[in-house]
Formats: sequence, structure tokens, C-alpha cells
Amino acid sequence: MTQSVAMGGQSLIWLETLRRGDVAKVGGKNSSLGEMLQTLGEAGIRVPPGFATTSDAYRDFLAENGFGDVLKHELGKLADGRATLAEAGKAIRDTIRSGVWPEKIETDIREAYRELGRRIGRENPSVAVRSSATAEDLPDASFAGQQETFLNVVGEEALLTACRRCYASLFTDRAITYRNLKGFDHLEVALSIGVQQMVRSDISGSGVMFSLDTESGFDKVALITAAWGLGENVVQGAVSPDEYQVYKPFLDRPETTPIIHKALGAKTIKMVYGRDGDMATRNVPTSLAERERWVLSDAEILELARMATTIEAHYGCPMDMEWARDGIDGKLYIVQARPETVQSHAAAGQMKSYHLGSHGAKLVTGLSVGGAVATGEVCIIESAEHIDRFVDGAVLVTSTTDPDWVPIMKRASAIVTDHGGRTSHAAIISRELGVPAIVGTGDATHVLHDHQMVTVSCAEGEEGVIYDGAAEVTVEDIHLDHVPETRTKVMLNLANPSAAMRWWRLPADGVGLARMEFVINNEVKVHPLALTRYDQLSSKDDKAAIDALTKGYGSRSDYFVDKLAMGLSRIAAVLYPNPVIIRMSDFKTNEYADLLGGAQFEPKEGNPMIGFRGASRYYSDDYKDGFALECQAIHKLREEMGFDNVIVMIPFCRTVGEADKVLEVMAENGLERGKDGLQVYVMCEIPSNVIEAEHFAERFDGFSIGSNDLTQLTLGIDRDSEALASLFRERDPAVLWMIETVIEKAHAAGRKVGLCGQAPSNDPDFARLLVEAGIDTISVTPDSYLSVKANVAEAEKG
Repeated sequence: MTQSVAMGGQSLIWLETLRRGDVAKVGGKNSSLGEMLQTLGEAGIRVPPGFATTSDAYRDFLAENGFGDVLKHELGKLADGRATLAEAGKAIRDTIRSGVWPEKIETDIREAYRELGRRIGRENPSVAVRSSATAEDLPDASFAGQQETFLNVVGEEALLTACRRCYASLFTDRAITYRNLKGFDHLEVALSIGVQQMVRSDISGSGVMFSLDTESGFDKVALITAAWGLGENVVQGAVSPDEYQVYKPFLDRPETTPIIHKALGAKTIKMVYGRDGDMATRNVPTSLAERERWVLSDAEILELARMATTIEAHYGCPMDMEWARDGIDGKLYIVQARPETVQSHAAAGQMKSYHLGSHGAKLVTGLSVGGAVATGEVCIIESAEHIDRFVDGAVLVTSTTDPDWVPIMKRASAIVTDHGGRTSHAAIISRELGVPAIVGTGDATHVLHDHQMVTVSCAEGEEGVIYDGAAEVTVEDIHLDHVPETRTKVMLNLANPSAAMRWWRLPADGVGLARMEFVINNEVKVHPLALTRYDQLSSKDDKAAIDALTKGYGSRSDYFVDKLAMGLSRIAAVLYPNPVIIRMSDFKTNEYADLLGGAQFEPKEGNPMIGFRGASRYYSDDYKDGFALECQAIHKLREEMGFDNVIVMIPFCRTVGEADKVLEVMAENGLERGKDGLQVYVMCEIPSNVIEAEHFAERFDGFSIGSNDLTQLTLGIDRDSEALASLFRERDPAVLWMIETVIEKAHAAGRKVGLCGQAPSNDPDFARLLVEAGIDTISVTPDSYLSVKANVAEAEKG
């Protein structure tokens, strides 16, 4: 068909003729779709075909109906207080919905709709009708979700009605508020309408993805969310979706599967086509099978991640995308793509670190958004109709936070919702406003009550926590502009996979200590022997809990290996390709017993600190099959996922003979020292490690000094004893002799030595002594990295 010209210019353009420079004509959303159709089809990016009305058509529609004066009048009343936001917005929307189409524009839309049907071989095709503001999706603002989308629109009359409703949605309360917040002139913003073939995700699945981590800004991962049915529930936060993370640099390695995180969402509802035909959708409950099943296969996760990487590379900036899978052809489509507007604009040289002191009881948990901590009184609001009840500075608590809540979101100290995921519109806007939020709690509106003082903590990793009362909170500004260079490498101690990505901007030399037991405790939750010896379990409750956790896995052991490997991979990814030293599990027997199903398999010891722990467990028949699972997880991490920067470290290895036994068991389980570059270190925390350092050096590639245990066992002091606390000093001459001696012996054997205790963080003089002794690396907690780096730099000068 030929494109016609309306009063002010071109009224309609086919998407495949658009480029991203056409924002003024068709808005960011439609110009981006056109860009992808034109340039990325051969790269595997599928975009449903369609057309867009222009900003000229919008202005001609207003002019034809004389609506310009109405808009000025109503917005003027709002500005000077003669009308409320709700009153002014409703008056404008009602007026626009009553308008008539200019003849040429109406003809163009009808003819284009028919032509789309011919192109896809369907008469009266079902289409999606989406709004695209001409100031939308710019790098410095996100109008995501501000205007309306209409799905399953069938027939010319329904399409014309949906288009009018799109125009009217430019003046929803939330859109008016957002433009005021961003300083956009209401009359300068125009609206384009995108009309696309519907992807039949109503009988499949859909979701949102980002080409970076939305919480930390870590730019080497893609974040994907997925739910059953049409995508509006994910965007609006009405459903808690599945969540996946993929390490992008490994996507071009066909032999690897770099999926570093998978979390099953509740997915309690799905949006499907309505019973009444066109423009009708409805939410229905999902089946139990759908709730317990992943929406995406691993192959589909990787395909979407590759799409995200391709789109990001083409646009040259981090991207926010919506995807849908067609239930008929089974293919994945990109239905929206726009620049990410929060993390990509964060100051690269600045970070804030929040530290939580004493706090009340844990009340509610969910997914954290924003990385900050806030306190305030709870204000529960069930419906957007009651937002006038909101008190400035309160913690907004509601079932679902969607774009209608924007007018009060910016006035809240924090936001808490029962439903929603990390890529919901509410989460995106919360980040942009700088307001911490916890979404997908499940029951916050039932557990919390109005006027209750709470602390909302989003600074403890991916799990956000609401504590009772006002906690002690300190905030530290971290500046990375002038980090000194040092010969001695300064590394990080990391244990929590969900918080590790917060520190990716630190210019650390790697991870000197990643504690496997922390990952087992928080990610796996089950004692490995309760999985390998499940039939021996006597507790029916433990069996039921294990069955629930391991559902969907080929075997219970697969669950342990998969969860542990993914948890560790998120630590290994943060500073790749720098080395990441993972210490094999070092629980004491009483700590192992606290794991699900663990009590039955652990002996009761009078002094677990120097009991059945570390290396002695790994070759023992009482734990050997549990250690085998640990080895399989490391093998998967290195070989299948691609993290060849991982170094294995053996803790509490008392004798050289014990070292030989452990290395033999490791090799039996696919971890052979030296094969495929695998290095194995040993913790130096027992005097025998120093005394026989030459012989340990023959078996291990490096030493890592655990200063707490080495001090404890050198001085004969229980490190947890308050009565002896004044004697517990890493700078005691005997302890310093141990450290200096092992460094000297290790270096003589060509082995590296590091220290991974807290002492250099607390004591600058201790850091100086380590440098003078020739230590190769010092590994510290992230919040003390800069101070230790400065201490080391000063010591190297001296």
C-alpha cells in the first residue's frame, strides 16, 4: 500500500522502514523495533511485523477535534490547584476518547491493518497495540509502562478504538506525574502507536530481560525473567516470575552453559485471551504443574541471552527488553527494546555501602531492589484509589505496585509489595527514583500493620528483609577515583553469591577466599549425605522438605551439584579472569548438623573447632560421598560453565599423608591437580602446615594463611573465649614467626602465599608486617578493601 499524508505530514510508517533516529516521528519504542527489524534479522533477532502511526498523526488528531485548548485548560487548572490530578487526568482522557479520526488517518490505519493480514496470511489478525511516546525510552528517562498497551485486538473498529485509548493514556495520572518529575512539557510530548502481530504467548510464556544486573549494574550478565501467558503481568509486577542470570562473555563458547543463576517463581496467575473476543484478556490461575516448572529451557535461556548481547552490542548501551514465545511456532520474539536508564548512568567511581547494626526481629523477606536501607512507619494501601491516604516518608506496603502508584512512590522511604519480580515496572521505577523496594514478599500486607516502625534492608544481597523497629544504619561513601597501585595483590573475601555482584567495580585482584559452606548453607540448604543416603533418613519431615527442594531434578544429588555450582559461579564471575580461590566445605560437625537432614549423619563432639572438620572428612567413609558432590560441583563450575579461574583450596589439612589422601579422592571425582590448569591450594592454619611447609609445597600450588585458626592453635587460645580475648593477637611474636616462616619456605619452593584473615583490615601495622615479610596476596572483606589497599601502598613505600 502507499503511505498517505495527513494534515501535518506522514501519518503512518511500516516498522521495517524505521531506524532508531526516528524517535521524533514514532517514539523510542517503535523506532527501536524498526531498527531491529532492519538491521538485526540476520543476527537472529525476531521482531513481529507491524506499523506505527506518527507523532504528526497524533497532533492532527488533536487539531481535528480542537483538543489543544482543552489540554491547556485542564493542565492549567491542575497547575494552579483548581483541579486535582485525578480530576484533570480524567477530563483529558474522556475528551480524547470521544474524538473522531481525520479521514486520511483512519483510512491509513484500516488499509495498513488489512495489509498486515495479507503479509502474515490471516484475515483480521490479532494485534498488539502499544503506545510509544516521542520522549519515551530515552537514555535519561524511562516511560516504561506509563502509557497503555492493548492485546488481542481484532478487527478494524476495535483497532481504531484501541488507538484512541492509547492517545488518552498519555494523560493517565501516573504519566502526568512522571513528566512533571522529569521536567517534560506535557504539550511537547506526542504519541505514536505501534501495531504488531500478536505473538501467541498467551498459550506459552513471556517476560523481561536486561543486558546487565539491575541491582549492581554488573555489565557481564544478562538478567531474564519469565512467566506463563502474556507479558503484562511481568511488566506490571502482578506475578512473581522465574529469574535467570547468564554470564555473557562465555556465550560465544559452544562447549559451555554459563547459566549462573536460576530461581523458580511462584507464577500463580497467567494472562490469556478473554472469552469475549477482541481486545479481551483475563487472568486465570496457573496449574500446580506450571508453578513447579521452569518457563524456559536452558537452550532458550541461552538464546535469549545471546539476543540481549546482540541487541546491546548494536545499540552500544545496556538494554531493557521484553520477549515473548509463540505457543504455535515455539519461537522467541523481541517485542520491545529500550536503553536501560538507571545502572548505566550510575557514577562509575562512586559507591555507597550500607551497614546494618543492631536490629529487630525479621518480619518479612522478598526480592531486594536498590541496595539501600530505609526506616519508616508502615502505610498499607490496598488500592490506587486510596493513595491520598499516603503519608510522606512512610514505607509504602501494597499487594501489587504498578505504574498507577508513581505519584506516591517518589514520596516513600521504601516500597514493599506482595507480588512482582526484579524486572517489574515497579522495580524499574523504584530504582530510577532511588527508593529501595522489596517485591514478591508474598504476605507483607498480612504480616505488617499501619504505623508499625520497620527497617527495610536491601543491602544484604538478593534477599530483602523487613525488620521490626528502627535499626542502626551507617552509610559509607566509597570513591574509586584514586586507588593506589600495589605490588602486593589485594583480593576479596566473598561468601554470599547474592551480594557478590555489588562489588564488581572494586579493582580487586581476584577472590582470595570464597567459603563453600556459606553457599551450601544459604543456596543448597541440605546436608549432602541426606541426599546421597536419603533412604537412611528417619525423619519424615526432613524427607518431605528435601522432596520439595529437589523436585524437577533428575536425582537428589543433581540438585546439590547444580545449586552449589550456580551459587559459586556468581562469585567466580564477578572478577573473571582474575583467580577465585574456593575453599571446600569447612563446617564443624555442629554446623553440618544444622543443615536439613544433617543431625542424623553428624557425631556430637565436645570441641568441634578441632574435631572432625576439613580434610579429615573428605576421605572418610563417614563423608566421602558428600565430598564427591562438592567435587562434582567444582568440575561443573570449571568445565561445563567455563570458570577456569577457579582454584580449589583444602582447609584444615593436618598432615602430609592426609593431603595425599585428599588429592587422591579429588582425582577420583574429576579434579586432578594440574589437569586443565587446575590449581589446588592448602590453608595454612595449623602449626604442622608451617613445620612441614616444604612437604606441603610438593603437593599444593599455594598456601593461604588463615590467621584466626593459626593464632588459636599457635597460642592455644579458643578464639571465641571472651576471658582470653586480650591474649588473642595475630601480632604475637610466635604467630608472626609462623607467618614469616611459611612465606620463606613457600617462596623457596616456588609457591605463592596469601592471607585471608580480618587482621589487615583492623590493623594497618599488621598489613605492613605482612608486606615486609613478602606476602604475595592479602584478601579482605569488600568494605575494608580501600583502607587495606592504602595500608599496603604505604607499607610498600617504606
